[in-house]
Parts: sequence; C-alpha cells; structure tokens
Amino acid sequence: MSVAQNIDTLGNKWLAALPAKDFGLLEPHLTDVEFERGVTLHDAGEDVGQVYFPTEGVVSLMTVLRGGASVETAAIGREGLVGVTCGPMNGRAVSRAVAQTDGAAYCVDANRFSAALHASAEMRHALACYTESLFAQVQQTAACNALHKLESRFARWLLTFQDRADTRSFELTQEQLADMLGVRRATVSEVSAALEERGLIRRSRGRIEIADRRGLEGAACECYRTIRAVTQALMDLPRKP
Repeated sequence: MSVAQNIDTLGNKWLAALPAKDFGLLEPHLTDVEFERGVTLHDAGEDVGQVYFPTEGVVSLMTVLRGGASVETAAIGREGLVGVTCGPMNGRAVSRAVAQTDGAAYCVDANRFSAALHASAEMRHALACYTESLFAQVQQTAACNALHKLESRFARWLLTFQDRADTRSFELTQEQLADMLGVRRATVSEVSAALEERGLIRRSRGRIEIADRRGLEGAACECYRTIRAVTQALMDLPRKP
C-alpha cells in the first residue's frame, strides 16, 4: 500500500498538509522505517543524512554536554519532522535525536528533501512554519527548565508527550525521565509519586498512565499551554508561499 493511500489516516501531519503536487515531489523517494525505543536517529555534530517524518512514536531532541549530562529541549511526533533543525540545507546536527518510544516514520534522503524544497515554495513555507513552532518550543522549554518547579515541569512534559504519542499510557523508565528533565532518578521518583498521590497519574514498573488529564493540565505550568497554542497556530496557517 502506497504512502499516499495511508497519509491522511495513519501518516504524518506535516506531509498530509502539503498540496498534492508538492507531496508528489517527495512521495517517490519516501521509505518506511521502524525504530526501537532508545535508538539515536542522529547525534550532535553529525552530518544529517536523512529526514524523518514520524507516523508513530515520539522523538526527543536532546542537548548533550561534554560531561555526558543531557536534557530534552523539544519533542517531535506525528505533527513534524526530524532532521532539519540545523537549517533547510541539512548541515550538521546541533542536538541528539533519540526515540523515546518504539515508532515508525517515513524517511527521505536529505539531499532529496533539499531538492524538493528548492522546487517548491509551498514546501519551504510549510517548513518555515514548522521550524518556527519548534524554535518556540525550544525557547519555552529553556525558560521552563530555569524558572519553574519540577512538579509543574514534569506535568508539562507528560502532557506534551501524550499529545505526540496519542496514548494515555506509555512505557517510560525513570532513567529516561531523569535524562529528559535533567534531574536525578531519585528526584523523578519523588515527583511522580506526588502526582500519583493526587490521582493524576498511575505508575507501574517502566510505565506511566495519565489518569486525570484535566487535573494534570492544572498542575502543569503555563509553558504547556503556550507551546500548544503556538504549535497549533503555526501548523494551521494556510500553506501559501
């Protein structure tokens, strides 16, 4: 079954929003790939050779320091694409892209993607809208990490993750959560226990379920609503060059 047959129901929202003629520039070159949780799609400093359009799962962009510590600066799901955060010509990556869940994506060679961008003003506009929304997410996350309490940050992160994973229950280890939030595992355990006591989440070994979405939104800081509003506004813009 071709990509075009699946794109509206099972596919990537960024691709689905492209006009048919512009999508046609990419369709012959798209391949289906699957990835497992923990796989690195590209690392900081590497040349970006592939562009991924997730159809399932969540990919985190991680800023990694020289000593090995890392923190998540953005999350990408079906709404976006991975591999263009260093610019439309796909130079060197400035962050590590890590799959936080098992997932799937369409994949295209970076040079093919650049050629399609060169040929399509509509596609360049769509990419500009998406990269602006991604940049807004990175900026807001930086402010959130610096200024807000961990419990509010954790609630914000779970909601953002759910929006992209399209599920209320997901496999997440304390080590993953600690890496993404830039804290110790013991601290993650304390905060998640507090949210569970309030009935907002349920925990089991290696899994978290959102039990009260509305309550979790109340526990989250303003950054969740800001990021969601900006993302929706930019992704809903008319596809005009």
